[in-house]
Amino acid sequence: MSLEPTNQLPPVVGRKDKFTPELRILVASLLSMVVILLWAKYFGPKPPTNPNNPNQPAQSAPAIPGSAANANAPNSATTPSTVSAASVPAVAVTADTQERTVVVENGLYRVEFSNRGAVVKSWQLKKYKDDSKPPQVLDVVHPQASTDTGGWPLALVFDDPQLGNLANSGLYKVSGDSNSLQAPADLTFTWSDGHLQVTKKFHFDHSYSVDVETSVTNDGHPVFAGLAWLGGFGDLTVTNPIPVETEYVFYSENGKLTTLPHKKLKNAEEFGNIWQGGKSWTGIEDRYFTAVFLPSLKEPSPLQVRYWKAWRTVKVDGKDQSEPVPEVATTMALTPMKMRVFVGPKDYDLLKKMSPPLHALVNFGMLEIIADPLFHGLKWLHEYIPNWGWSIVVLTLLINMVLFPLRISSYKTTMKMQRVAPEIKQIQDRYKKYKMNDPRKAEMNKEVMAVYSREGINPVGGCIPQLLQMPIWFGLYRALQGTIELRHAPWFGWITDLSAKDPFYILPVLMGLSMYFSSKMTPMTTTDPQQAQMMKIMPIAMSGIFLIIPYPSGLAVYILTSGLVGVVQQWYLNRTHPLPAPTKPTRAKK
Repeated sequence: MSLEPTNQLPPVVGRKDKFTPELRILVASLLSMVVILLWAKYFGPKPPTNPNNPNQPAQSAPAIPGSAANANAPNSATTPSTVSAASVPAVAVTADTQERTVVVENGLYRVEFSNRGAVVKSWQLKKYKDDSKPPQVLDVVHPQASTDTGGWPLALVFDDPQLGNLANSGLYKVSGDSNSLQAPADLTFTWSDGHLQVTKKFHFDHSYSVDVETSVTNDGHPVFAGLAWLGGFGDLTVTNPIPVETEYVFYSENGKLTTLPHKKLKNAEEFGNIWQGGKSWTGIEDRYFTAVFLPSLKEPSPLQVRYWKAWRTVKVDGKDQSEPVPEVATTMALTPMKMRVFVGPKDYDLLKKMSPPLHALVNFGMLEIIADPLFHGLKWLHEYIPNWGWSIVVLTLLINMVLFPLRISSYKTTMKMQRVAPEIKQIQDRYKKYKMNDPRKAEMNKEVMAVYSREGINPVGGCIPQLLQMPIWFGLYRALQGTIELRHAPWFGWITDLSAKDPFYILPVLMGLSMYFSSKMTPMTTTDPQQAQMMKIMPIAMSGIFLIIPYPSGLAVYILTSGLVGVVQQWYLNRTHPLPAPTKPTRAKK
């Protein structure tokens, strides 16, 4: 067997290959990356041009599809570089080209919207007038305050102020071509800058409530935003007190209403991005009107609230002065956010029919236990007597008839005290040389009380009718000042508003005269000349209070009627129960 020659070299013992499998994989990966980068640089599609807007925040979303910059770009199915851009949803730009106004009306209100921010510029309540001369239809929006503070009703409030500036200044597309709508009607505002997208939908019916649905997204992701009432609220024409003193922010939680005047509100930067949850309803009010945010009836959900005060500069006596402007915003966890907005009068029966009931906004104060029955008594009388002034007169007559038995008892007590007055005077004279802190004064009181006990006299019995009248006065005062029914309610002649003061101060003067004659006819129960003089001065002092403090003229009507009834009742008592002759004082023991 012959061996054929071969060209193969025998292996070199101990020689090792320097290209390991790991190194080959690394080199191949690097070469692939270089090829991809070179291809993308010289042959791939160019990125769209999108100059930055200095008035907009930086956005991470890609350019808008369909724009001129992308018109010549290759199809994304054939260009690997567009795969990452397509993973982020883009939104088409939606905006109007010019500012326009849309008016919505029903029998109760006239609302004027601006498509710049989709906010309210005017909200007139047709059934109510303001206090201007001559009276105008009441508008609860404060245009100058809104202009000064930069916020309008039904604007949106964001945690990011830049988003808020964009959403509240954009020119929204308006559904439909008509600039005037009659309820029932629907109105939709839509706006987007390609990243931030806002939609506001309104449904109007024949009531004071408006259904509002808001939807806010940024690059397709929901954004937390609240619906707000900015720029102040209520009747701007009231003079005493100034409007801001009657403005309150409020919220209801677990059936308890909390109201906050501007003095208890923090500045916006102090309050921060804090939303307080668990609220049933929220809003803003003045003395007679309110704007309330409520959950939707179809999808009820707890509300979250944020409240603060803005500031603006006003002229007072020719000088610049800072004035607070209460503001409130409300949101909920649902997306889109569906709420109802009630803007109207604080009518007790109307608010009580709301779901949930809102009649707690008619605040009678600490004397609600008295003011509430008085108010409903007046309402019951007003069903039969169409004039609120005469209803007050009739209510006064009924109350005095109920209290007349107590007046008779008080008169009898007065007669007994008149009979023993000389004896009481003799006891007081014996001790008048002692100071009030002298222990012997206590002996005088014991002797006086012994005389009262012997005669069966209750020393405070003669004051009971007057003591009962005082809470009635205060309760009626709260009922007159806190109910929309008495606002601008006339009586006759010069009394055109029973909730306001008498412009000519005639009622306070007549009221003081009636009280004076009634007290003049009533027998005095005191033997002290100074106390007797004070009793005569009290009617004059009461009139003076009404002249200085702008108490409602309806309260003066009540007191005047009570005084006249008191004169008639006292005349009857004096005629049928003449005063007995005073008893002779017994000789005092040493």
